[in-house]
Amino acid sequence: MRNVSLRCSTVGSVDQWTQRSGLCSRMGFGTAGLRAAMGAGFNRINDLTVIQTTQGLFSYLSGFFSDFSSRGLVIGFDTRGQEESGCSSERLAKLTAAVMLSRNVPVHLFSSFVPTPYVPYAVKKLGAAAGVMITASHNPKEDNGYKVYWCNGAQIASPHDKEILRCIEEQLEPWSASCWDQELVERSPLTRDPLSHINRCYMDELSSLCFHRDSNRHSPLKFVHSSFHGVGHAFVQEAFQVFGFAPPIPVPEQKDPDPNFSSIRCPNPEEGESVLELSLQLAQKEDARIVLATDPDADRLAVAEKSDRCGWKVFSGNELAALLGWWMFFNWKQNHPDPADRDGVYMLATTVSSKILQAFARIEGFHFEETLPGFKWIGNRIHELSKSGHSVIFAFEESIGFLCGSLVPEKDGVSAAVVVAEMAAYLHEKNLSLSQQLDNIYQTYGYHLSKTSYVTCHDPSTIKRIFSRIRNFDGESSYPKTCNGVQIVHVRDVTTGYDSSQPDHRSVLPVSRSGHMITFTLQNGVVATLRTSGTEPKIKYYTEFCAAPGKSEPSQLEEELAKVTTGLLDEFLEPERNNLIRRFV
Repeated sequence: MRNVSLRCSTVGSVDQWTQRSGLCSRMGFGTAGLRAAMGAGFNRINDLTVIQTTQGLFSYLSGFFSDFSSRGLVIGFDTRGQEESGCSSERLAKLTAAVMLSRNVPVHLFSSFVPTPYVPYAVKKLGAAAGVMITASHNPKEDNGYKVYWCNGAQIASPHDKEILRCIEEQLEPWSASCWDQELVERSPLTRDPLSHINRCYMDELSSLCFHRDSNRHSPLKFVHSSFHGVGHAFVQEAFQVFGFAPPIPVPEQKDPDPNFSSIRCPNPEEGESVLELSLQLAQKEDARIVLATDPDADRLAVAEKSDRCGWKVFSGNELAALLGWWMFFNWKQNHPDPADRDGVYMLATTVSSKILQAFARIEGFHFEETLPGFKWIGNRIHELSKSGHSVIFAFEESIGFLCGSLVPEKDGVSAAVVVAEMAAYLHEKNLSLSQQLDNIYQTYGYHLSKTSYVTCHDPSTIKRIFSRIRNFDGESSYPKTCNGVQIVHVRDVTTGYDSSQPDHRSVLPVSRSGHMITFTLQNGVVATLRTSGTEPKIKYYTEFCAAPGKSEPSQLEEELAKVTTGLLDEFLEPERNNLIRRFV
């Protein structure tokens, strides 16, 4: 193999443990691709591992698509980078392109950073064989990633991921000097820049989600937007103009790209008020009622609303989904008054997300389906439903990932931001806040109170031991029977395929052995789930109380939910005994 420094190496001295961890194992090809720290080593993101991955991707795609050499590959990137080493998302995107160009495959390489949803959108719009987005989304600044989309615009799923990994392992030797030549993208006639065309098409199609443009033009509401030092600023500004709004007020310290994320301790807006401090301060100063925050690659959205009483309400992903699901169906219904039309309409959510859409569907007469966690499952299900003539008008995952309409089979913070703005403006005309409308939704469809959090664990053996203990809690192959004194009536373990609620004890959801996920249904109506993250060293936990319509004592429901949540954490995860790091809030 060519003697290289791996280019994106860490600066300064590196201890023996770091060297060993970097060189003695390879990155797995997990949730739609790779995600790891940038640095030297075979389990880090660097020039060599990106070249190897792209060679494997070429090998698989050229064998799968007979017309790959004409369809080509879409490539996008975010604003991440390490100043010390010269490693950046843009550089890695150009190396990805160079590998393809060295084999005479055309590349649709965006000339500047773009939101992650632009890559799958471009794959479908241009008829490309696949797409690659270089991003680590909301991960810490040290990380980067390589996300792959299939020709249908959805993130890759099995068996493609496993086959691509096999091809990567067969293509570890860089093919030629051309693979290292990022300047090849400037010289090759096979390089195309889709930025202007794709942005124009996206904004044109985005207008299909705008239902009240005339009212928007006159709305007195003011909005603040933070792009969290990422890609979102210009795209959200343009989206607001498409909807007839004045542009939102940007948070000046956070509107421009900064790979160090200098003004925030964590570039993940899902962390809530603790990372929205500058946005809330600006909104207070500008008398803006709504704060919108997109994560660094603009595929997620956080929302906060100024409370009439005092302070700010930061909505959870489940609460925002209740509002957006209501809004999308409300407007769909205005244009489709015939109840028979509802049979072709779907909403989707991941199984760890709130069941509020299921309550909507039960009362309103449309279809609702659950998928495994991860938007790749939602994206692929959207594709399947569209082939049979059905339309998905809303989909979400609780980790503030939303898709309004079916513009792109991926979560999209840009479109979600402007849709929230229009919903807030409409409700403001009716003298309603988002919080008041959320309460109206719960009164109609039943209160759905949820709690979502996580613990951090950097030791895979500890995680394995925790889940093994749960699966053998009261003896071999015997799950817990109670949680903080509340009886557990059903257990579903999609890692093993077990579901006690089914006659044959087999899970209806597909078996997924790539991580751990166990769901408990309790006698008091709470549903609780423990699962490992596919992209971070976390064990996530989710609890939700789904009350029937008319049962409106939220304080009592919250007590029941808190009781189960405490038991789930203390009895099953045992943070102190297992040295787990609790979430910082």
